[in-house]
Amino acid sequence: MQKIISAIVADIGRVLLGKEHQVKLALACLLSRGHLLIEDLPGMGKTTLAHALAQVLGLTYKRVQFTSDMLPADILGVSIFERDSGQFRFHEGPVFSQLLLADEINRSSPKTQSALLEAMEERQVSVDGETRPLPEPFFVIATQNPLHQSGTFALPESQLDRFLMRISLGYPTREAERALFLGVDPRAQLRQLKPRIDGNTLKKMQGLVGQVKASESLLDYLERLVQHTRQSPECAMGLSPRGALALLHAARAWALIHGRSHLLPEDIQAVLPSVAGHRLQSEGGDGAQLVERLMRQVDIIAA
Repeated sequence: MQKIISAIVADIGRVLLGKEHQVKLALACLLSRGHLLIEDLPGMGKTTLAHALAQVLGLTYKRVQFTSDMLPADILGVSIFERDSGQFRFHEGPVFSQLLLADEINRSSPKTQSALLEAMEERQVSVDGETRPLPEPFFVIATQNPLHQSGTFALPESQLDRFLMRISLGYPTREAERALFLGVDPRAQLRQLKPRIDGNTLKKMQGLVGQVKASESLLDYLERLVQHTRQSPECAMGLSPRGALALLHAARAWALIHGRSHLLPEDIQAVLPSVAGHRLQSEGGDGAQLVERLMRQVDIIAA
């Protein structure tokens, strides 16, 4: 299994140069059955990462470009009357895929954003009074531009909480950018990617995540972190039970990616910024600053 994971990371690394840590975080998110939010400036490779993950993991993939005039039916689907049969027939929207890329999700209205809430939480959608299950596995990878850019709508807290992780790619390293200057074409590399696994293998790998062992002392550390966010006056809103479980699942996936069958404190610390950064809020700082202080203030071993 470790060889497969290393091959997946290496394949995506040939498309997204110099971003091994972010690739591993994205993979950990999907292995944890979570949804991923990628926030960054335009042109940083957000869409490329989502497409590469779909290719290498062997998932059916659909991309939706979110705009201000988009309607929920553009995502979920719509029933159309067919004259020949005299009946309405439901035409599935792009959400009926194993991996949905919601590109620039914060450029759509809150009404359209909310169309994904049920899909992300329940893995199903309700249209015209009928509940329809989504493919298994099902992931949403959403990209968003910084909120200070024009034409963006802030995602509500209920939507943010459904994303297990939020990551940022950032500018490439000097070496990676020099490779781009010398003619390394990420789009050409993307077209050459072949599936390393299929949906059934992915589900088996997700099952292995749950088998990663967590000791009592490790769970105590996790609980102290969560309680600190709820009790600290710095945090306007602490981690919810869903956020706490997300942190545990993501840490287990991180340990699995690195070939361990048991959790270490370093696994929790590695995924904490991506899992908690978009869930924590304060008046005096952003989530990233709160996470930094959280890791400094909470000891690994109880006093």
